[in-house]
Amino acid sequence: MGAAGRDFHNFNVLYRDNPLYEVAAFTATQIPYIDKRIYPKELSGKLYPKGIPIYSEEKLTDLIRQHKIDEVIFSYSDVTFEYIMKKAAEVNAAGASFRMPGYDETAVKSVKPVIAIVASRTGTGKSQTSRKVVEILKSMGKKVVAIRHPMPYGNLAKQQVQRFAEVSDLKKHKCTIEEMEEYEPHVVQGNVIYAGTDYEAIIREAEKEADIIIWDGGNNDMPFYKSDLVITVVDPHRPGHELKYYPGFINLLIADIVVINKIDSADHSDVNIVRENIEKYNPKAVIVEAASPVSLEDPADVKYIKNKRTLIVEDGPTLTHGGMKYGAATIAAKKFGAKEIVDPREFAVRSISDTFEKYPDIGKLLPAMGYGDKQIKDLEDSINRVPCDSVLIGTPIDLRRLIKFKKPAVRINYELQEIGRPDLKELITEKFS
Repeated sequence: MGAAGRDFHNFNVLYRDNPLYEVAAFTATQIPYIDKRIYPKELSGKLYPKGIPIYSEEKLTDLIRQHKIDEVIFSYSDVTFEYIMKKAAEVNAAGASFRMPGYDETAVKSVKPVIAIVASRTGTGKSQTSRKVVEILKSMGKKVVAIRHPMPYGNLAKQQVQRFAEVSDLKKHKCTIEEMEEYEPHVVQGNVIYAGTDYEAIIREAEKEADIIIWDGGNNDMPFYKSDLVITVVDPHRPGHELKYYPGFINLLIADIVVINKIDSADHSDVNIVRENIEKYNPKAVIVEAASPVSLEDPADVKYIKNKRTLIVEDGPTLTHGGMKYGAATIAAKKFGAKEIVDPREFAVRSISDTFEKYPDIGKLLPAMGYGDKQIKDLEDSINRVPCDSVLIGTPIDLRRLIKFKKPAVRINYELQEIGRPDLKELITEKFS
């Protein structure tokens, strides 16, 4: 059971070329357009010359009965404990066992030191934390390569090992918006970042050009690599979530450092709840406080926000399975005096309208969904149908490069800013100098 990421990794490290098992199928959820495919023979190994079919998770119990399945392997992230146990009950009732592979058996060992940046939920601020850690290591004279959690939504065989060092590489690999949001900020910063479908093959390539490897996690998944330092980012805007979501709670338990992010925009009482949870469940972890202050790419753009009716476009996964009620652009709208946040829901078309139906709690924010050219066009059409004065873009990439806006479009920036000591530079220097 997966979402085009952890599921493929678990298969590769536990079941590929393993004659003790026959893997009948993958199921897929969370991400549009990832079912009705084949995990290709080029990746599935000698035991599967025709590859392995991928079905919608809706067919799970039918597949169990049809193939007389013995075991179902849960392999995706950012779900509540209640959700996961309901799935386990469905699987058990259909006659199969339900298994959740652990960190040690699925973590590939590298010959180079690995720093893992992971999180309690989607949208906590892993990406800016990863970039901050890369900056620190480069300032120490280290050669650093980042490896990003998988987002293989295209041709799986061609995506086995992907290397991004130039913005043109994003087009070369036909990246979706979600992929670009993670890769482009690294590339613009002058970093090399890898991703793909075969994470042992990926790290072997990365090892050739790195002194230290950064695992830049996705959602709240566990690291794919055995890590020498685990940095877990938590979000006081969602206090208590660090204890309630799988496998985010695991990331809290294995952390060497816990970054409490966004304390500049969170309630003091919520920050204290998160801090108390860290101290209770992982008292050995070092706590680093940080903010992610928002700014305008061009300060003169405030004229497009102050007293204007604005459309807010935020990072897609953060709003959908991440469950966040607001993001950087929402905070910027309030900070810079927007008159009104315009509700886009009645103007959304096709797949964007479908997203609102699937995730009704998104509210008046527009998620930047873009899993392929067709959905990017749906996003463009939806944005341009909204009667607003301006558009605020809170995504990690510049959507203006992909979409033709008919209204002034303002991009919001945010980077990690540590507050007080100890800070990441001090802790990382102590570990790796």
